[in-house]
Amino acid sequence: MEFAYVIAGLVVGFVVGLTGVGGGSLMTPILLWFGIHPTAAVGTDLLYAAITKSGGVMVHQRAHNIDWRLTGWLALASVPTTIATVVAIHLWHPDTHTLDNIMRHALGAALLLTSVAILLRGKLISWRQASLAQSTEHADVARVRVVCQTLLVGALLGVIVTLSSIGAGALGTLALFLLYPTMPTSRLIGTEIAHAVPLTLIAGLGHAGLGHVDWLLLLKLLCGSLPGIWIGSHLTGKLSDRALRPALAGMLAFAGARLVY
Repeated sequence: MEFAYVIAGLVVGFVVGLTGVGGGSLMTPILLWFGIHPTAAVGTDLLYAAITKSGGVMVHQRAHNIDWRLTGWLALASVPTTIATVVAIHLWHPDTHTLDNIMRHALGAALLLTSVAILLRGKLISWRQASLAQSTEHADVARVRVVCQTLLVGALLGVIVTLSSIGAGALGTLALFLLYPTMPTSRLIGTEIAHAVPLTLIAGLGHAGLGHVDWLLLLKLLCGSLPGIWIGSHLTGKLSDRALRPALAGMLAFAGARLVY
């Protein structure tokens, strides 16, 4: 099992570095399949994602693939909602069975939403580009509207990721594609990874304070994920994800349906 955890970390780290998608979406279902309780799976995966994506940030920064202003807008909204969600769980202090059920259904819903987002990404981006081409909105008004929408996306991600550890990659990247369709793909992926670091770190530390982190398991996952994301980040934009996207979406949809139903 120790070797299986390392291999799982390696594969997931590689996919995250390559596409910006798949951290929580892949790792959390894998941990559940290994028999880890939902609360421990979510908490451990959040810190795993924070440390793993920190390695990806260094690679993307050297390649100038990160828009730090956009990262700041997202974090400005996501960090407060992340803290508020952790505090709400702490104050409510539900029993383990109730919290496991909440986490399980939150995971399932996030997986299903993520799978749809992955499958429809191309169509949604095309629709967004056509909509912008026909827009007659003044540039300054459009800029303010996009900033407000960015803040809203960050706030929603803070809640979703804290409850399920899923969404920072797939949902966050899709939202950035829709809001900033002219930005290069590699730069969007790098920006999403940079934003995911403070988001998952704060959420993960919050869960750690609630006793929801398996530290030994985290160490095993990181042994594989750090080299995996380093390799994947260097290949960003060089490999097509046309084959990966449907397979990933199908697997996430199956896992999400199993958790919800």
